[in-house]
Amino acid sequence: MTPETTPSPSRPDAGMTDDQAAAEARRIIADAYRPAPEVPTSYRDTSPLPAYGTTPPVPQPDNRIVPAWAAGTAVAGIGVGAACVGVGCGVWLACQGFAAVSLASVLFVTLPIAAVAAVAAAIGSAVRSLKAAHTEHHHHYAGPVRQENTTTHTRGLIARTTNH
Repeated sequence: MTPETTPSPSRPDAGMTDDQAAAEARRIIADAYRPAPEVPTSYRDTSPLPAYGTTPPVPQPDNRIVPAWAAGTAVAGIGVGAACVGVGCGVWLACQGFAAVSLASVLFVTLPIAAVAAVAAAIGSAVRSLKAAHTEHHHHYAGPVRQENTTTHTRGLIARTTNH
């Protein structure tokens, strides 16, 4: 590394007079403190939007229907959660009266109650879905009928469906 030095003029006899140096210094300082030209960085269109366009409105019906079993399972889950909180608070309050018990030990005591309630809700949901799975269809035809039964199997990590 070479030490920093002041640059020497290209010609030893070429130099600035004091007046020229002062004028150049004033010019450099004026350029440094001159405000930068304003360049817009964003644009907002303030023209009013039309009330409607040329495309006619399209009806968008809402067909999101929650199955009864899903709604029942959700309600059962909320009920189980509320019951567990209530039982846990009751046990905690009872334990507070008997001795100084930590909240962790109360939660440990109420954990089996929550597990039993969750299993009961799961069994109830499974029984309800099994009852809903078996449906009987009666078809009444007037005339010649050709009936084909198709069995569908979907297997594999990347779904592969076969119809028989």
